[in-house]
Amino acid sequence: MNWTEITVNVPLEFTDTAAAIANMTVPYGIYIEDYSDLEQSAWDIAHIDLIDEELINKDRSCSIIHIYISECDNAAEALEFLKERLTAEGVPFEAGSVGVDDSDWNENWKKYFHTIEIGEKLAVVPSWENYENPQNRTILSIDPGAAFGTGTHATTSLCLELLQDKICDGVKMLDIGCGSGILALASVLLGAENAVGVDIDAQSVKTATENAQINNISDKVKFIVGDLADKISGKYEVICANIVADVIIRLLPDVDKFMTDNGVLIISGIIDIRKEDIFEAVVKNGFTIIEEKYKDNWCAFVLSKSI
Repeated sequence: MNWTEITVNVPLEFTDTAAAIANMTVPYGIYIEDYSDLEQSAWDIAHIDLIDEELINKDRSCSIIHIYISECDNAAEALEFLKERLTAEGVPFEAGSVGVDDSDWNENWKKYFHTIEIGEKLAVVPSWENYENPQNRTILSIDPGAAFGTGTHATTSLCLELLQDKICDGVKMLDIGCGSGILALASVLLGAENAVGVDIDAQSVKTATENAQINNISDKVKFIVGDLADKISGKYEVICANIVADVIIRLLPDVDKFMTDNGVLIISGIIDIRKEDIFEAVVKNGFTIIEEKYKDNWCAFVLSKSI
């Protein structure tokens, strides 16, 4: 089997955070290079104080996280997931890969991303594929390019499943951390009056805007470069935040000011080991969990504001 190796170089003090995010991409572990306590580790493990000069000269100020993606998985999505989550957490990083040339990422998407049917209403169809639509589903055509969000990742598919029952004609939708724009676009296609998406990454906003054009709904969606909701105004019946747990916790104290009285907040991107942290923050900020879904160790919740 062929593998793609993704490496993420981060300052030493960010190792734990970056490692936690990296562990979300694979079920079988990661490898971390960290030479900050080389001498003590060599003595503790091997009881030696004679260390190869090459190791002595390693950079002690950073760590390197290695992630291995099998050929049957989507290395491109894993890499973009890492970039998006690390950026959202404010982690300085350099990311690279071996096994897939960066210039071939778009072609790599096409190799692994095929039409998927989600829930009872939606089909996410790559812009380069034909879909006969035997069940008369709502078709979302998408070209994710280098942005996160195809529907294949559990965090996105959970959001799309939950959205289908919350979107009805005339509602307004807000997507915080929009990536490829998939959630905002799906909402409009399913009946929302309009949708706004915001992302910290300008390239993601560009991709999302192009995907709106592909689906002929540019007049109903708007994508903005910004940090969380700092550039957002207005009220929305449905808000989605498919981001990491720590950022969701940071968002919860203020997000209700963008919700209508009967509005809901869909949160995803939460690994199961962070579920209790989310529960605590939900209660602390006056929300109630009204629905939950789980898939592949990931969690998604629908929240309403407690009265």
